[in-house]
Amino acid sequence: MESLVSTEWLADELGASDLAIVDATLLLPGDPRNPRAEYDAAHVPGAVFLDLEEVSDTANPVPHMLPGEAKLASRLQALGLRDGQRIVVYDNSPLHSAARAWWMLRLFGTRRLAILDGGFQKWTAEGRPVESGVPTLRHGHFTPRRSPGGVADRRVVTSLIGAGSHEIVDARGAGRFTGEEPEPRAGMASGHIPGSKNLPQGQLFNADHSWKRGDALRAAFDAAGVDLSKPMVTTCGSGVTAAVLLFGAHLLGKEDVLLYDGSWSEWGADPETPKEIG
Repeated sequence: MESLVSTEWLADELGASDLAIVDATLLLPGDPRNPRAEYDAAHVPGAVFLDLEEVSDTANPVPHMLPGEAKLASRLQALGLRDGQRIVVYDNSPLHSAARAWWMLRLFGTRRLAILDGGFQKWTAEGRPVESGVPTLRHGHFTPRRSPGGVADRRVVTSLIGAGSHEIVDARGAGRFTGEEPEPRAGMASGHIPGSKNLPQGQLFNADHSWKRGDALRAAFDAAGVDLSKPMVTTCGSGVTAAVLLFGAHLLGKEDVLLYDGSWSEWGADPETPKEIG
């Protein structure tokens, strides 16, 4: 199964017994939209709603941190997901949050897994079918198996500053990266991790919300000064759009990428971590 599937492909596969479709829409704090209400009003037929806010380590003060295996299993089983399915995730968010769901599910062992290219925006723009309401779900049997690696913590990121061995790439917008714009969460310092590069995640997409591919995708990394020959750590505000950069690298065949799960929500809140502005 390809990691990125088209709206045409999904339309042809709707109703397949081994296919699960997951709406993983997540928005920034303070956004007036309600992803769950929007899902209830209209979603791809057969899709279930995965609340990325809730299916996280909610005991951790840092938002969106990875859950443990037991919690993830419980939430996915309640959505009717089961071992061996083909899973397609999509979103309707400027954060392109399906990438976070893809990364999390892949880290916990899911292999038949894809993102819907263009998301719900492209799906509806093409006039494809939607349904409303909440489906009746049968409890599934989903067994997450956490893969080693894949995640960077604060200690790892600190050790890489100034080493020159890795690229640290920040997916936030340029204003937040430079410190000219405030963070959306209270208590956050402004700026970025010293030595990191800035590649705003929206630059990886075309006007129709589809992913750039090939040379166009590589050019986005090049324009940000990212050396793709080096191992990479991606970061952002809370570990969501960092997954967009990681998935973009994946589309280029680059797999030596870690995601800093705490991202700026952890780094910017810690008075002991070094920070740069500008």
